[in-house]
Amino acid sequence: MIHALHHRGPDGYGFLLQGPVGLAHARLSIIDLEGGDQPIHNEDGSVQVVFNGEIFNFLELREELEARGHRFYTRSDTEVIVHLYEEYGDDFVHHLVGQFAIALWDAPRQRLLLVRDRAGIRPLFYTLAGGRLYFASEVKSLFTQPAVPRELDSLALGEVFTFWAPLEPHSLFREVQSLPPGHRISVEKGKLRVERYWDWAFPPEGIDNHRSVPDWAEALRALMIDAVRLRLRSDVPVGAYLSGGLDSSVITSLIHNFTDTPLRTFSIGFEDEEFDESRFQKALVEYLDTEHTHVTCTREDIGRIFPRVIWHAESTILRTAPAPLMLLSQHVRESGYKVVLTGEGADEVFGGYDIFKEAKIRRFCHRFPDSTLRPRILQRLYPYLKHSPASGGAFGKQFFSQGMEYIDQPFFAHIPRWTTTQRSWKFFSKELKEAVSGRVGFESILPLLPGDIDRWEPLNRDQYVENHTLLSGYLLNSQGDRMAMANSVEGRFPFLDHRVMEFAAGIPPRYKIKVLNEKYLLKQSMAGLIPESIRRRNKQPYRAPDSQSFFRDGKAADWVMELLSDAELRRAGYFNPDAVQKLLKKCAAGRVIGFSDNMAFVGILSTMLLDKMFVQGYSSEAFT
Repeated sequence: MIHALHHRGPDGYGFLLQGPVGLAHARLSIIDLEGGDQPIHNEDGSVQVVFNGEIFNFLELREELEARGHRFYTRSDTEVIVHLYEEYGDDFVHHLVGQFAIALWDAPRQRLLLVRDRAGIRPLFYTLAGGRLYFASEVKSLFTQPAVPRELDSLALGEVFTFWAPLEPHSLFREVQSLPPGHRISVEKGKLRVERYWDWAFPPEGIDNHRSVPDWAEALRALMIDAVRLRLRSDVPVGAYLSGGLDSSVITSLIHNFTDTPLRTFSIGFEDEEFDESRFQKALVEYLDTEHTHVTCTREDIGRIFPRVIWHAESTILRTAPAPLMLLSQHVRESGYKVVLTGEGADEVFGGYDIFKEAKIRRFCHRFPDSTLRPRILQRLYPYLKHSPASGGAFGKQFFSQGMEYIDQPFFAHIPRWTTTQRSWKFFSKELKEAVSGRVGFESILPLLPGDIDRWEPLNRDQYVENHTLLSGYLLNSQGDRMAMANSVEGRFPFLDHRVMEFAAGIPPRYKIKVLNEKYLLKQSMAGLIPESIRRRNKQPYRAPDSQSFFRDGKAADWVMELLSDAELRRAGYFNPDAVQKLLKKCAAGRVIGFSDNMAFVGILSTMLLDKMFVQGYSSEAFT
């Protein structure tokens, strides 16, 4: 099982076999390079732990624990976990500032505890098979066990082709569960119990302590400085990603201005001008005078590494955006770095996505259906898109008016995206359609939402739904942890420090999006620290070429044609071969320009790769 995770920890293996439990760990050595091998135990060895991730406040915790009489035998961050458990029991997790998937064995009680971090940065999967509980950081580790079935889950496929990711706690594989963020599992006396220990909660509507914008901005800046400072703790060099947008600029500027860490940055660019942000990256590199590595990603690069992307993502994906990030992490590793800070999470936490502004406009239109301002407001959305839904006249009107019957639902903001994504269902086979129809719908999200969410401000509801679908299920999985760890690189995410998330939950929505100025308070907190051209620029989401990456001169790669052949599609049984062939011809002719067909093509191709590699047992190297 642990050998399947060698890429997550190439620096050594550790094992514990004790009674009914077996623990294994693949180490990526970052803290206490000589003495931090896992499992780590307490003074008498009665508590043992293996974990993937980092505890960033371990120095402060160690000082407190030593004052209480605990004795340490390593300098690692791991060791604070066993002593915190001795001191606080299951509540030890509330003392951690970090990102983690933890397995802890309490021998005297014959009790196993599994814990996943609050934001879901580190993955943790489990399954019950043959009377045993198996758990691992990646599903491929579980599949080394013959008792674990290898089969895609139809319901999860319907969820991905709606919400972009399986809904918690589903994975793409039947009988394999993903422990949701902020949850823990205890196994004792033959009973398995799953419980939530943390959630991203927002104040009820109308609560506002009337702090001024400067006060909010000053407090946020101080908190972000500390979140960045803690994530620079390492016994190996630490770098940072630099996209050219606000979020990574915040991280790199705080490193430059408030720490002594040498600033080493890495960025990705594209040959396609529509996706490239190199000029903004260059502006910040010159502003901060950082040592910098820039990687240009071509369409051919994306097509070439896509099978390996799916092998590591272990999920159907609807965009190719993870592929360039895998290429970037490869260059990070080749440059001698194991750790990078990144800007993921800022859009979810501070209100940065177009979907939030869309919803604000759509709610305005619902209240004032005859307003003459609507066309001008819509034109302010998507300035970076060649084919914007806001510029399409009747199409734009239809796009932004859809889902108005859900105006009072907490998922109202997401209806346009989910509707567009769900159009891919037309490519499903008859059997898959029958399996998901009536079982997967927009209301499927409701059981995952807090009971008092209707009392929250609309933007806060939008953020919560985004966090529990796209962030943990897609971005952190397919673009965060997996693409970095594929090359044995650890990503660290200051914006997903739970203290930052809790602070941001209390910010009045009018300070997150001021009119249509997204992440307004974050921008205010960075005044004077980053170039104004970056601080004031419109949000441009990270994107990459999609279906066009798999075709050259109107011809697809051989492995693409084989996977999408009638014979393979009929064998797998997920998609309608005739419909897929029409889409394939459309892509080859270069006539796929919209989101819907692009998502369908990438989703179909990635699903067929999943089936071939994880159900049929092919290696990712077979697709070259």
